[in-house]
Amino acid sequence: MNCICCEFPQISTVQCINRRLLVFHCRYDMAPEYMARDLQWAADTDSRQRLRSSSSQQLIVPRTRLFIVGDRAFGAAAACIWNSLPPSVTSAATLNSFKKHLKTHLFHCSYPSL
Repeated sequence: MNCICCEFPQISTVQCINRRLLVFHCRYDMAPEYMARDLQWAADTDSRQRLRSSSSQQLIVPRTRLFIVGDRAFGAAAACIWNSLPPSVTSAATLNSFKKHLKTHLFHCSYPSL
């Protein structure tokens, strides 16, 4: 799976890492409540309890009406960026292991031939 930051060159690598760290903080209740409230996890949704996505660490991407403003909102952008990560990164249990797997993933996206 390609890194979403590679598809949008206006997003720097540092911004990419910071946004994913913020979602990780929201997942484990280390972020402010008003930010975590914007994210809806597929496993927490009642209608998805019997689906395969209920066992994954995926976020539900909310529908937006306006491409310019709506897709840049935290809930939509964070869900899109988080869902672009492979399961080996999103299933990390600690912050240090998440950072390690995330940096490895971004390195492989930047240098696929190595």
